[in-house]
Amino acid sequence: MSFNSIAVLGLGKVGTLAATLLAESGFTVTGVDARPAAADLPFPVEVADVADATVLQGLFSGRQAVLSCLPYHLNRAVAEVAHAAGLHYFDLTEDVPTTKAIIGLSATAKGLMAPQCGLAPGFVGIVGASLAAEFELCRSIRMRVGALPQHPTGLLGYAFNWSPEGVVNEYLNDCEVIEEGERKWVSAMEWLETIYVDGVKLEAFTTSGGLGTMCDTFHGKVANIDYKTMRYPGHAELMNFFFHELLMREKRGLAGEILTNAKPPVDEDVVYVHVSAEGRAEGRLQRREFVRAYYPLTLAGRHRTAIAWTTSASVVAVIEMVRDGALPDTGFLRQEDIPLPAFLATRTGQLFAQGGRR
Repeated sequence: MSFNSIAVLGLGKVGTLAATLLAESGFTVTGVDARPAAADLPFPVEVADVADATVLQGLFSGRQAVLSCLPYHLNRAVAEVAHAAGLHYFDLTEDVPTTKAIIGLSATAKGLMAPQCGLAPGFVGIVGASLAAEFELCRSIRMRVGALPQHPTGLLGYAFNWSPEGVVNEYLNDCEVIEEGERKWVSAMEWLETIYVDGVKLEAFTTSGGLGTMCDTFHGKVANIDYKTMRYPGHAELMNFFFHELLMREKRGLAGEILTNAKPPVDEDVVYVHVSAEGRAEGRLQRREFVRAYYPLTLAGRHRTAIAWTTSASVVAVIEMVRDGALPDTGFLRQEDIPLPAFLATRTGQLFAQGGRR
């Protein structure tokens, strides 16, 4: 079903920018947040308790779609209300149980259920599947993403430009991989490796949720698939000490507060993306890579951090494609089924060419 009206829940940096980009793309947008928003936004805002299902039912009346930019633990309830109302549903979650619940809802959905439309999971899955398609036989897909300060300080070399709840979640939850054809669950913050992007030395280690549904899609087709987060060297050792030796894994909420207080957000960040695939093409073993460094951009007259615009642009490009009939409008949308060239050709997807550096 074609649609134009969309509610955007959660007006942090990502939600506000996503709503702005949607408005610029011709959508009728209503922003929703628990607190009053800035007065100069290009869309109306309603103040509401987004954790109340009854309130959501009222908000969704007359809408055709909803984008949730809320903390991951609120998304399942939002998806259930959207499903009952017959709306298209989009979110940015990396939480595996939430996604599995939404897959269940999609079996009877009147609209499209599309979680995991951010950067990882999301954009990197689109890229990974695109690289894999270049081979007659693909043996591996490796996806790495790092959202980091451009000018790191201290031993952690980090700044919490992303949700502390999300970061703690992905650092502690088990990670699904495919290794030598076998689907496995491995611990987070392991499988440490060294990577260079633009001459910058980084370390990469397993974190949860970044693969989305890739293991479902490629099991039996690709022998090795994994996702890792990239950080500056030494980060993983310190975070393992913090969570496991100091037992902060038992106090996730407090852990997020401590880390955010110690390493608050910065305006000058960078998002590193390193996706590779290996396989046989034209009778020989080859490797394909998509490696970029994405930096802040000025959008809608304001400075936008790299993590904010890459995440926002990822989901808005997908929503544009659904509206324009380039993607299905019912059922469940897997990120790896989205064609990369068509994604990059959208009004918002073009930002990945504008804001990136090879």
